[in-house]
Amino acid sequence: MAELVYRPVIGFARTLFKAWDLKIDCQGSENIPRSGGAVLVSNHISYLDFVFNGLAALPQKRLVRFMAKESVFRHRVSGPLMRGMKHIPVDRKQGEAAYEHALRSLRSGEIVGVFPEATISPSFTLKSFKSGAARMAQEAGVPLIPMAVWGTQRLWTKGHPRNFKRSHIPVTIRVGEAIEASKDKYAGAITRQLRERVQELLEAAQRAYPVRPRGDDDTWWMPAHLGGTAPTPEQVREAEAH
Repeated sequence: MAELVYRPVIGFARTLFKAWDLKIDCQGSENIPRSGGAVLVSNHISYLDFVFNGLAALPQKRLVRFMAKESVFRHRVSGPLMRGMKHIPVDRKQGEAAYEHALRSLRSGEIVGVFPEATISPSFTLKSFKSGAARMAQEAGVPLIPMAVWGTQRLWTKGHPRNFKRSHIPVTIRVGEAIEASKDKYAGAITRQLRERVQELLEAAQRAYPVRPRGDDDTWWMPAHLGGTAPTPEQVREAEAH
């Protein structure tokens, strides 16, 4: 079926990234299969992560169908685009419908993109993973592809203003080798393995990141354990509890 919306959106995104002079360093795209279904799993630190996750699949000539909250599909601008790109709406009150939609996509040979943390991590560290990605991969008989992005939080993240100026921000993307979602394993065990692998990729992306904060007023995007002033995971959990 012709991709009348997705491909023009990709072209538009690439034009924007060139205008913003982003320095994108993507490694591991060859780990994304050229054909057949797969679940692409990433950390989540920015509202734009799905765009960069999708870019990582383009060298393999693949388009990713992302699972995203249903409200995005109701927005007058993003809604028609999300539907046109065949992304998958997730209504948390009726999660089973989204799960079945994703399974159909996987079984028809699509790549489905999932953020197993379910929300942006304000600490820029990995939150706990929900097991849905592993269960989908098991049920559909497809591999899990772990990946990590870093630097996207400097463009647009929760609690901070957008930075869409020509500011030369680097974005680092690392894609790991496929993880088999064996049906004779517990989904929880696969999820733990998946999270460990995403953590390794995130640390690799952070080590490769070419810049550090420019001064004391630019440390907000670095996690506390790396010397930044982002809230710790404990502070985030405490804030979310109230």
